[in-house]
Amino acid sequence: MTVGDDDDGARDARRPANRDAVDIETFIEMMAVERGAAENTLSAYRRDLDDSSDFLGARGTSLSAASSDDIRAFVSDLSARGFAASSQSRRMSSLRQFYRFLYAEGLRGDDPTGPIETARKARPLPKIMSEDEVDRLIDAAAASADDPALSGPALARARRLHALVELLYATGLRVSELVSLPRSVLRPANRLVIVRGKGDKERMVPIGERARDALEGFGQALAALKVPGQPSAAEQPWLFPALSESGHLTRQAFARDLKALAARAGIPAARVSPHVLRHAFASHLLQNGADLRAVQELLGHADISTTQIYTHVLEERLIRLVTDHHPLSEASGD
Repeated sequence: MTVGDDDDGARDARRPANRDAVDIETFIEMMAVERGAAENTLSAYRRDLDDSSDFLGARGTSLSAASSDDIRAFVSDLSARGFAASSQSRRMSSLRQFYRFLYAEGLRGDDPTGPIETARKARPLPKIMSEDEVDRLIDAAAASADDPALSGPALARARRLHALVELLYATGLRVSELVSLPRSVLRPANRLVIVRGKGDKERMVPIGERARDALEGFGQALAALKVPGQPSAAEQPWLFPALSESGHLTRQAFARDLKALAARAGIPAARVSPHVLRHAFASHLLQNGADLRAVQELLGHADISTTQIYTHVLEERLIRLVTDHHPLSEASGD
């Protein structure tokens, strides 16, 4: 792949600016069909490329005809707008994928992102809840699910939240995987659910008795609930249907309900999210002696280096423990 070839640049400059929309759409279609990219991933690519196209258009060029200097100007603009290094890195990743696609399709003769480096993002340690905090969160959800004052839709929502929290902590699923589980994953004799994750890859994840009991309680509340214009519980294709409209519960609605639950449990809402519970699942497994490879498989990580971030969390805790409590450490001295 060559960069900065004059003939290639002249040919690309002749491509009209309105080609951007066509090229972006073709790229998105390729990512969906050939790579099996999830809808959220496709939306992120589209936003990144549309933003790049708008900036380059204002600069008098386009994605299709941009030079390396144009891309550098875009990166500088991101920095000037206050984008974090992680956000800059993600947008450059989108552009690199896009230009590799154009090159492979013969739509460009070079890759203008080749010589460009972006700010490297420091990998932050994930937020972790303690086992006690998770217990308090689940206890608060169970108390609401068993509240005798609740009935109808209110009871169904309380039991749905209890089932969601129990299942998320029991499996470590991504929130998008959790809320979109089909009803068919649960069968009476099954202790495993088959999850379709990133890249359309399937994996098996075990669920415990507490999660199954919570799901059964939600199923009973759902069966007693008749929503006008909605199919019965037995006809719902989703394990966690939306109770006020068609389709499954959204990620945003679950995150909102989870923060309200955290407040009731006396935990700062800002510290709790579906992804934090996924982190808690992984770190608590490792903390109690689980094998790193097994945790990688359960989380659906393609690369074990992604899973290893949780070992760093445990190392930080051990260092803090010694620093705070060992009699010879400076922090614990008189």
